[in-house]
Amino acid sequence: MTTDALISAAAAVLDRAKARNLKLATAESCTGGLIAASFTANPGSSAAFERGFVTYSNEAKQEALGVAKAIIDVQGAVSEETARAMAEGALAHSRADIVVAVTGVAGPDGGSADKPVGLVHFAAARAGRPTLHERREFGNVGRIEVQRLTVAAALALMSRLID
Repeated sequence: MTTDALISAAAAVLDRAKARNLKLATAESCTGGLIAASFTANPGSSAAFERGFVTYSNEAKQEALGVAKAIIDVQGAVSEETARAMAEGALAHSRADIVVAVTGVAGPDGGSADKPVGLVHFAAARAGRPTLHERREFGNVGRIEVQRLTVAAALALMSRLID
C-alpha cells in the first residue's frame, strides 16, 4: 500500500470517528508512529485523533502504557498479551474512545522460529467492549513493507470498533 493510500485510509477512519464524536489514539512499537502519522497527515485530524504513544522499548511500554513487566518477561514484547495490554493501557492513559496497538518484528533481523520477521500482533480497545486481537504474519517482505502493511491492518481493525 502506498503512503497516499494509507493517508486516505486513515482519513476514512477519521471521518467515521468525527461523525460519531469519537476520539482515537495509537500505541505503536514496530511502526514507530506511522499510524499516528497517517492520521495527522490529514487536515483537521485533531477533531478525532487524540494522541499517539510510540513505545518502542519494553521500558516505554511499561512506563507510558502500564504494561506489566511480567507480561513482557513471560510472553515477550511481541505477543497477544502485550498488544492487548498496550491497547488497554493507552485507553486508560488517554482521553480516547478507541485505541489501536501494534507490536511486532519488522526485520530484517530480530526474528525467531516462533516469532518470525513479519509477525505483528494487533489489539484494538474501546471502553465497555472486549478488546480485539489479530495476529498477522506478513513474511520477510522488508522492514518498510511490514510497517506499511501493519498500518493498513491497524486502521482496518480500529475501524471495526467504530459503529
